[in-house]
Amino acid sequence: MELFFDLVFVFSVTQLVSLLHHSFTWYGAGQAALAFWMIWWAWTQFTRTLNAANTGHHLVEMGTLIATAVAFFMAVALPGAFSGGAMAFAVPYVLVRVMGLTLYAWVASEKPSLRGAIQTFALASIGGLVAVLAGGLAGGATLYWLWGLAILFDIIAAAVGGQSEGWDIHPEHFSERHGLFVIIALGETLIVAGSGLTGSDWTRDLIGVAILAVAITCGLWWTYFPLSKPALEHALASCRGSAQSTMARDAFSLVHFLMVCGIIAYAAAIEEMAAHPSQPLGLEGRLALAAGLVLFVGGMAAALLRCGCRPPLPRIVLTAATACAVVTVTGVPPLATLAISLAGIVAIAVHEQRLAPAA
Repeated sequence: MELFFDLVFVFSVTQLVSLLHHSFTWYGAGQAALAFWMIWWAWTQFTRTLNAANTGHHLVEMGTLIATAVAFFMAVALPGAFSGGAMAFAVPYVLVRVMGLTLYAWVASEKPSLRGAIQTFALASIGGLVAVLAGGLAGGATLYWLWGLAILFDIIAAAVGGQSEGWDIHPEHFSERHGLFVIIALGETLIVAGSGLTGSDWTRDLIGVAILAVAITCGLWWTYFPLSKPALEHALASCRGSAQSTMARDAFSLVHFLMVCGIIAYAAAIEEMAAHPSQPLGLEGRLALAAGLVLFVGGMAAALLRCGCRPPLPRIVLTAATACAVVTVTGVPPLATLAISLAGIVAIAVHEQRLAPAA
């Protein structure tokens, strides 16, 4: 059921990659980040709800299926959210959030400690939901200010609600759900690489771009799942009370947002290279590729640090060096840019795998 719910967000990530690729500017990046925060916050709130719920209960299943249908229209409306269709995006977004909060309150009705936590979070979230609707009604430049204010309200709600001790977090399930979203986002990069081959002449450059893109995506998977994800899950399972809820908030709900932003930026850069496999990647594309690597690979380093794990200094240094090389090496074909990225990712994966027995 939860995987079925996630399918809508596959579509949302696809829409975001397309939005960013068609507006490879700081303005477009800001729009994509603003929209993705709301999509992510709707998903992560529902994930917390289902983490505490009996997902085999018929009312939970029905509520999740209805939320899936509403979120579908949110994803459909995403491309027009900043060009006159803000309310078409804002209304289903608010409905998904309200449905998640309502379902959470019902789940918490028999758990006094959880009831207090969700009441605090729900009250703190009201301002953000009102700001999203007000921004959709206002449109224009006011939309950006009000939706930015909504994000601030969400962060405040997370800060206040995270201090509660009764969130009833199940670490294995919570970690698995975020890992599945990462898989969804990584899968989008494979879709982009495959779409570049479909309907195009299979030139040597295009085939090379596709091969390296798939290799890098596999490398990104390797930097997350074999070692880092189990370390986060172990750290979360080792905590209790407010320490556990704040760790879940910081390392998963907040840092994973940045990590998936990185995957979206990386996918947009791959789409650009697949469209022009023989032309050097422009500055905007190189920045998107570098930012994608920093946010995803470096974001995991931040999550590990937040969980009290040993500082992954080689990961940080190699990621920074790779990103700098991607941005500064100009005038080379996309194959060379991707080769630099792959070399850095492979170096990180190999180094950490060698340290696995000691860890």
